[in-house]
Amino acid sequence: MKPDETLWAKGAPLDAAIHRFTVGEDPDTDLSLLAWDALGSAAHARMLAAAGLIPAADATALVGRLREIAALARQGAFPLPAHLEDCHTAIEADLTQHLGAAGARIHLGRSRNDQVITALRLYQRDVLVRLGLRLADLAEAFLAFAKAHQDTALPGYTHLRRAMPSTFGLWATAFAEGLLEELEALQGVYGRLDRCPLGSAAGFGVPLPIDRALTARLLGFSKVQRSPIDVQNSRGRHEVALLRWAASAAGVLEKFLWDVSLYSMEEFSFLKLPDAFTTGSSIMPQKKNPDVVELARGRCRELRGAAGLVEQIAAGLPSSYHRDLQLLKRPLVTALRSAEELFAVLTPLLPALEVQTGNAAAAATDELYAAHQAYVLVQEGKPFREAYREVARQIQDGTFAPDRSALTATHLGGAGNLALDELTTELSAARTWIQARADAHSQAEEALWTN
Repeated sequence: MKPDETLWAKGAPLDAAIHRFTVGEDPDTDLSLLAWDALGSAAHARMLAAAGLIPAADATALVGRLREIAALARQGAFPLPAHLEDCHTAIEADLTQHLGAAGARIHLGRSRNDQVITALRLYQRDVLVRLGLRLADLAEAFLAFAKAHQDTALPGYTHLRRAMPSTFGLWATAFAEGLLEELEALQGVYGRLDRCPLGSAAGFGVPLPIDRALTARLLGFSKVQRSPIDVQNSRGRHEVALLRWAASAAGVLEKFLWDVSLYSMEEFSFLKLPDAFTTGSSIMPQKKNPDVVELARGRCRELRGAAGLVEQIAAGLPSSYHRDLQLLKRPLVTALRSAEELFAVLTPLLPALEVQTGNAAAAATDELYAAHQAYVLVQEGKPFREAYREVARQIQDGTFAPDRSALTATHLGGAGNLALDELTTELSAARTWIQARADAHSQAEEALWTN
């Protein structure tokens, strides 16, 4: 192909406005996919040579140049001119320019349809692993905070009203356990992405003796996504699964962010935000605004919106490929970038939070121990409802004086038994599983470039 020619060019002119409309934002969005498209193309080239469809020397030359392209892409040094539409066209144009006939052979046995979904699959798989490691860091930070403050008093709230005694340790372990659940869910999302789509071509396979299992192994996938029609039908399905997972993890963090926003306001003063996480006002010299907390909270809602947008674009289409699917890329890439920034910025916040022990303890007033005192009376032999009414009468007539030290929740997960060792062990196992996938991806890529 010519250096300035589209992959589908047939010699007829195209209206410039139509070209801009159909290309859309791909030249910008595809910068995130460039290195992954080069990697998928390298696996394809090696498979073509192994199947006897192109000369081995051509495959070697292709892989060599594709490695250079991937390195340039990761340095931000491989431009995507708007007239070339997308990363796939730009890479093929570069290969043809540098390698001549060998470069022109790279597209044998594939379509831009399976080419783009392979790059997306590799990209999503990589981002999922990175996000998982970020979440593991966050969960570890919550556990460290819980351990440092496991007995520090904090009022427990329901309906935004004081309810029962709690601790900062009990509060922090809630978010650690929530993130652990998301790390378990990550494995299911990873399994959905761990299928190689390459070789499905336009959605109906190709009449050539290609080896799809070899391509999958070269790219570090555990299996082939067998049905070529399902490959195209899965566009949107996997993007939604990944974004909904990220949004769910952000939902755990959103509650933490709300709590921090409330607990750090002057009327509570249970927590103090470090100056590095606040900004000033353009008019009020005294203000220290929790902008980072608020923007992070907004990012959590933004992720839910992105998942909904992608679902709406992909919904309602018949089988196989449709150009509507091009519109999935930008919200996916933008949202995943946002999620990674969100998870990264919150990790240093936790150790920097200053607990205002005196204020929190002063707010843990006697009435929070009403249910505890009812249980004290139950231990003396009174039915719970009778004990409940007696405590209620004491509160009403001003004689309530609970024995705060009489009882504590020592059951699994209670304030007296946070199960920090169990949570730490589970987190270690989750991190090990995720890191093993990251290592496997790196090993597969290095082997593909060098073997």
